[in-house]
Amino acid sequence: MTRRVCVIDTDPGTDDAVALWLALAAPSLDVRLVTVAGGNVGLDHTLRNARAIVGLAGRDVPVVAGADGPLLGAFRSETQVHGADGLAGVALPEGPPPKPGIAADAIRALLRAEPRVTLIGIGPATNLALALATEPALAGRVEEIVLMTGAWAEGNITPSAEFNAWSDPESLAVLLECGRPVTLATLELTAQALVTPARIAALRARGGGACLDAAAHIMAGVPASRRFAHRGHPLHDPCAVAWLLAPGLFATRDVHVHVECAGVARGRTVVDRWDRSGVAHNARLLETLDADGFFTLLGENLATLP
Repeated sequence: MTRRVCVIDTDPGTDDAVALWLALAAPSLDVRLVTVAGGNVGLDHTLRNARAIVGLAGRDVPVVAGADGPLLGAFRSETQVHGADGLAGVALPEGPPPKPGIAADAIRALLRAEPRVTLIGIGPATNLALALATEPALAGRVEEIVLMTGAWAEGNITPSAEFNAWSDPESLAVLLECGRPVTLATLELTAQALVTPARIAALRARGGGACLDAAAHIMAGVPASRRFAHRGHPLHDPCAVAWLLAPGLFATRDVHVHVECAGVARGRTVVDRWDRSGVAHNARLLETLDADGFFTLLGENLATLP
């Protein structure tokens, strides 16, 4: 089996933790690098969390710190969902130390070394955009960019913007226009991956190791969403990883996406799902998800980790 060489750019974050464990467990992914941005709770927390997540999985993957804020504008954390520590109060053992250097440099170094690299972005897109904008020729070595970002209807940080897109829309615009295949898991897609008490119980019933146990505790620690009548909460970031593992779980549509970078609509992703603009497609939109299949995939993979 040919394994996909990939970078995971992240800002852990409760759902980021589950996404990282899913990627590290997957036999089809060769995670060569984890780069970290400030996003959900700031770089001091996200870097510590990423190191702990990788360490608990027992994987020897370098973790490199990157941008602690967006290209433009101000940083804003999201502790209401993720808690002050980013992991819903679930304490993980200290992970290995971060590798020296800067995330954008590490991404470029990997692209120079490998002809086909998949970039998985599950936080603000700053590190990925910096890597490609500062050496555009390396974009040709990117096989696919998979992002959990955006929304074509309502936002979750403003009425019109999703948090990752809103955090650094200029960087998202760089990725959308870099000329490489971009796949988007938006809020409409991730809403279908609803974590409920029954799904957490099914995950725990698999009887896996410390990673699966921590994932279940983290998911249980996230408050149920008013948007879903308090039935549960969406598991955003693992959807981006699941696309690479089991594309048959998804229905997709090719679209053009424009991201607003100014004004009251800053961070809004304008998704032309019906080709009304006549502009060429620049992204694949993940539209529907087999939720039961997704949670089965998640449990099967996490159960293989320590």
